[in-house]
Amino acid sequence: MTAGGTAGLLPRDMIRRIRRIEIRTRRMVNESLAGEYHSVFRGRGMEFSEVREYQMGDDIRTIDWNVTSRMGHPSVKKFVEERQLTVALLVDASGSGDFGSGARVKGDLTAEVSALLAFSAIKNNDRVGLLKFTSGIEKYVPPKKGRTHVLRVIRELLYGTAGSRGTDIGLALDYAMHVFRKRSVMFLISDFMASGYERRLSRAAQKHDLIAIPIDDPREETLPAVGLVELEDAETGRSLVVDTSDRRLRAAYAARAAARCEERRKMFRKLGVDFIELSTARPYDIPLVRFFEARARRARA
Repeated sequence: MTAGGTAGLLPRDMIRRIRRIEIRTRRMVNESLAGEYHSVFRGRGMEFSEVREYQMGDDIRTIDWNVTSRMGHPSVKKFVEERQLTVALLVDASGSGDFGSGARVKGDLTAEVSALLAFSAIKNNDRVGLLKFTSGIEKYVPPKKGRTHVLRVIRELLYGTAGSRGTDIGLALDYAMHVFRKRSVMFLISDFMASGYERRLSRAAQKHDLIAIPIDDPREETLPAVGLVELEDAETGRSLVVDTSDRRLRAAYAARAAARCEERRKMFRKLGVDFIELSTARPYDIPLVRFFEARARRARA
């Protein structure tokens, strides 16, 4: 594996990590996700293929009257499905991605989910692009096809230090609207620990097929009773000492977390944005497959 032609520039443990992600996610694609992906994302519509002579049963609305006039006999336009899509991965690389209360941090889950979507796309002969962001734009990888390109995308997600630890989803959406000019399937992967982006999310959802993927961790929802604990904000560096043995504090923490999650869901539904909620504590392939199955049923209905 060349990891985009730069394997010699990467540490050996990083190369092994990229290989592990490739093996794991490609197996998931082949076993469960590829068919669902294809059934949901069928292309941008129909594109013109050729003009041929009218045959009995053809829809008269497809007659090309200019060609008919020149040729002296009825001719119709033939269309085929425009299969190729552009899949845009908008990935939050802020400091909160370093957080995780179990075996996996949010950044690791983000990288694996991105790889899974990217391999699903190239198996479908679609193009994949990456926009990696924090409070600034960290990296933009233009859409291309192929395994080598996907390995480069994974490398960019895993390798290198972000210039900022903050999050600006609105800025990322503005930049995405600028670089992804044609309608794309856009996956926005973040913990959505930000504000002030609703209007730009709405605008992006109107132009693109936008799907939000919130990444959460159980410790962001509940606190264990373990006594005095110092909590640090991974993005701002601010810390706070709390007494987790206080039952009222734990209840208030859980209530705020539940309210924040419900507000996020309401926003997505209000804007007509599909979303897939993932957790570092649970397998992610099942929610993805269920989402695609539900979308396919909705499309058929």
